Amino acid sequence: MSDTFKTIAQFQYSTEARIVKGRLEADGIPVFLSDSFTIDTDPLVSNAIGGVKLKVYARDALKAQYILQSINKYALDDEGNAISCPNCKSENVALFSTIKDIKSFFAFIFGVLFSALPFYTKHRYRCEVCKNEFNLK
Repeated sequence: MSDTFKTIAQFQYSTEARIVKGRLEADGIPVFLSDSFTIDTDPLVSNAIGGVKLKVYARDALKAQYILQSINKYALDDEGNAISCPNCKSENVALFSTIKDIKSFFAFIFGVLFSALPFYTKHRYRCEVCKNEFNLK
């Protein structure tokens, strides 16, 4: 088989892609990131160019996809246990940022106007099954 590349995943930010790249390289799979420098330079173009593409040799694609599927995509607590929804007890819970109070709204507006990173964000958990939003505390 020739040395052609296959895109097996896309990420909005290069930091996410680099974490997965490290995991695949630990298993001996050479990994190439496409468009990571472009997105590092200007993160706002990520959606326009399709994000950071994680590419492997075509001969390694099936093994790499199997490894990607084994990575837990949902939130874990400090001990590494899956966080479960208090409403439906599902473990399909993801962390997300929200703008629901006045302080986070003004931090967002400041970041947009002055091209600065947000200095205040509020994080919550959302169940992918019942869409319940909650905090751990």
